[in-house]
Amino acid sequence: MTDILRLSLPLTAWLAAFSAVYGLQGLVCSDRWAEAGLDLTAGRIALTTAWAAAVALQLVFLVVLHSPRFTSRSAFVHGVSRTLAVAALVATLWTLLPVVTTSACL
Repeated sequence: MTDILRLSLPLTAWLAAFSAVYGLQGLVCSDRWAEAGLDLTAGRIALTTAWAAAVALQLVFLVVLHSPRFTSRSAFVHGVSRTLAVAALVATLWTLLPVVTTSACL
């Protein structure tokens, strides 16, 4: 794992998860979801599963960046990558939490 990946992967994954989860919410609220024979309960389950997967992925990044096998030799990169991984985890929890705690379609 290069230092660039250590620094950029958690925030890039947060950005991708943000786009995917809110895109899924748009699909759940569209007529196509109902045309596919799915109801809002199935949509809620899909959204909750996507949120849980995004949080789990961020936790995996945090654990991997703490492991001695994948840590950087540079103390600066090590500290910044762990800080960015924590920031990505908090961002994932904060920005995607409304998907699982509020109504799916307003």
